[in-house]
Amino acid sequence: MSNEFRVRELVLGIEGLALLRTAMDADEGFLNERVAEIRKFAAETADGAPEGLPDGGSAVSELDASAGYAAWSKVYDSLPSSYIEVEEPVVHKLLDAGPVGTALDAACGTGRQTAALTARGHRVIGVDQSPEMLARAAEKAPEAEFRQGRLESLPLEDESVDLALCTLAMTHLPDLSAGVAELARVVRPGGRVIISDMHPFVITLQGQCLFVEGDDKLAFVRNYVHLPSSYIEAFAAAGLTVRACFEPVFNGRLAPGGYEEFIADAARAAWSGIPIVIVWEAVKA
Repeated sequence: MSNEFRVRELVLGIEGLALLRTAMDADEGFLNERVAEIRKFAAETADGAPEGLPDGGSAVSELDASAGYAAWSKVYDSLPSSYIEVEEPVVHKLLDAGPVGTALDAACGTGRQTAALTARGHRVIGVDQSPEMLARAAEKAPEAEFRQGRLESLPLEDESVDLALCTLAMTHLPDLSAGVAELARVVRPGGRVIISDMHPFVITLQGQCLFVEGDDKLAFVRNYVHLPSSYIEAFAAAGLTVRACFEPVFNGRLAPGGYEEFIADAARAAWSGIPIVIVWEAVKA
């Protein structure tokens, strides 16, 4: 069943988080602005709509991963993202440090990492459940091979790749253990698994990945919180040894065209210094 939440609650939550995080150190003017905006957005007009919110604080609908990524594929590459901006330098540094071979880009999306892998000389297999995403990935990295499939059941033979990469996708799995186990299954002994994910801090605080769907309406695909301890347990169960872990923090970039830009001062104060991505490198024994 589809779920929804309202922009008003998101805005009020971010304003409150900004207050909570700055109550001791911010100047009085900043704090008063947050309180004033909370009062403004919490109030309702005669017709019941919150005052001054984007789209009147309308509901944001949930899409499942299949429908969500089909819609998201149309705009995914055109929207700047703080998550990608802080994640890519870390992931690419790890790619540069390893040998070239056969690589899997699991949940490859529109192929941003597939292209990065092919540019580094890898023979690449990209896998994604969304045919719409795969079509865009094939345009971006035509020299790669693409297969439709899911993280929990990858369409690859055992021990068939030297490197398995999965970026910003495990968060959509209620239980990450099956996804990690599949990456480990397809990697040869001595091979590497590199995973980036939405950091549990930011998912716990904010929740979902919002994007513009259709006629400028916001929608989201559900994220699940995966604590570092859950990752460590999944790695151990899959026969992987963690080599490194990185936690890049928010860089000040707000999602364009949405509710965060509307309350930019509060949003930047709310997310300042918070890790928004976690990146793991593990090795198969």
